[in-house]
Amino acid sequence: MSPTRRSFLRSGAGVLAAGAIAGCLDGAAGGGEGVDSGYAAFFTLHEWAEAVSGDLADFEDPVDVGQMGHGWEPTGNVTADIASTDAFVYLDSPEFGWAQDVAATLEADYENIAVIDALAGLEDQLIEGDHEHEEDDHEDEEDDHTEDEHEEDDHDDDGAFDPHVWTDPVLAREMVANIADGLAAADPDNESTYGENADNYRSDLDALDEAFETMVEKADREAAVLAGHNSFQYLEARYGFELHTPVAISPKAQPSQSDIADTIEFVDDNGIDVVLYDRFESPNLAETIVENSNAEETRAISPAAGTTPEWNDEGWGYIDQMEQLNLPALRDALGAE
Repeated sequence: MSPTRRSFLRSGAGVLAAGAIAGCLDGAAGGGEGVDSGYAAFFTLHEWAEAVSGDLADFEDPVDVGQMGHGWEPTGNVTADIASTDAFVYLDSPEFGWAQDVAATLEADYENIAVIDALAGLEDQLIEGDHEHEEDDHEDEEDDHTEDEHEEDDHDDDGAFDPHVWTDPVLAREMVANIADGLAAADPDNESTYGENADNYRSDLDALDEAFETMVEKADREAAVLAGHNSFQYLEARYGFELHTPVAISPKAQPSQSDIADTIEFVDDNGIDVVLYDRFESPNLAETIVENSNAEETRAISPAAGTTPEWNDEGWGYIDQMEQLNLPALRDALGAE
């Protein structure tokens, strides 16, 4: 059983029919009568769903501007809102447990909504997560947990892989293709349009992939420092550089003093001038590392899982964040001038 399915199959939304499970594993379930509207679970998936559907459908993003999809939890009856549309695009990942629960309910109780898992078929390309810091943080409290709390922790621990698959432009191509396949299955009359739109967007991802490859080839260093939780393991694996971070991949993880000291030493040992930080997190840790090392400045980088009011006003999407923010920041951090 793949790591993305374990939490989903025991999410408590009811026993699913075998056909519904098979449909989700293929990438989509339900639908077949056209797609006019839908929801996508967070910013990046929303952009991709909009790009693939084009003028055929309007998709909503439940996550407000200024918030990241990773770690977000809905308020109100979001399931009812989603169920009133024709399609739901999500990641079948325990890190997005609310979306798994919604998908389970839709598949069990609604026949005419397409449930599209953008991660379908990518299970063998997922990278193991780093939950070491989280485990350390909870070690002292473990004896006090009730049985229910242990069950809740088990749900979280199922996220043993890094969910930030979308940061890799190559894997993003496959996820866009999954969305196109899911929409085509729900709306076969427009299959060619979904395919053409997906191909157009995938050409932009190809260009982004080439830009990252060129940047890393020109880099003087193979390592940089990210003062925040690491959302970029897929970029590291794809392009062959290292982001040293004192924080685990979870947004809730906190660095220890020894982690910070080790990172300061890493900066000085590797002659690093620029310390990166997550635009959706505080720059304080990055500033502390710069103040106590030979580094000279901080630069923001984005996991491209959300947007800011400023970027929203500029019309920045996933590609823009990667090209306009992440590429220049990594270029400076890796010495790829």
